[in-house]
Amino acid sequence: MRFLSLKEQLKDFTVFSLSDIRMVDASFLRRRLNEWQDKGYIRKIIRGYYMFSDVATSEPVFYEIANRIYEPSYVSFETALAHYGLFPESAYGIVSASTRKTSRFATSLGAFSYRTVMKRAFFGYTIAEYGGRHFKIAEAEKALLDYLYLHADMTSDADFEAMRINPDVFHSTVDGDKLTQYAEHIGQKQLFKRTAELRRYMKNA
Repeated sequence: MRFLSLKEQLKDFTVFSLSDIRMVDASFLRRRLNEWQDKGYIRKIIRGYYMFSDVATSEPVFYEIANRIYEPSYVSFETALAHYGLFPESAYGIVSASTRKTSRFATSLGAFSYRTVMKRAFFGYTIAEYGGRHFKIAEAEKALLDYLYLHADMTSDADFEAMRINPDVFHSTVDGDKLTQYAEHIGQKQLFKRTAELRRYMKNA
């Protein structure tokens, strides 16, 4: 298959794999991928996943890539909190939640990190659309809860202050009752306690 023909077949793919290619051309040879990389037609993200070199990168594109290269996952933690304006701009690359093992990929596009949550905690994300495509990202309440889930050492007002949550955005964006309900669903006493302490702290922030 010629490159232009493949590109037309996969024009709706932000990220594609060898399996995606073989769905439209079962006889496709893997070595062609190396040839097209050398010619600058495509770029490798991680082993097995590629994108066309002329795809314009943007925040939604990075989020969609994060979803695709390590499944199941959704964007969360610092990245989602910065996306909603609750945290200052994240400097950690794209951070996601996954039920798979904790992993990190350093790519030419930046770092993609995945932090493990138990299956019971894999919920509370929304499917956001952009330009006919979509990505999965935690709701504001779930992004906060995921952060508290991961940081079991947070016990004091000083710890909550160090999060640097924007109080105006918190009060206008976060549904405190939903935050509590999500914590109840996960069913960890200490996480529920940290959630209640965060709500108390933010009430006076």
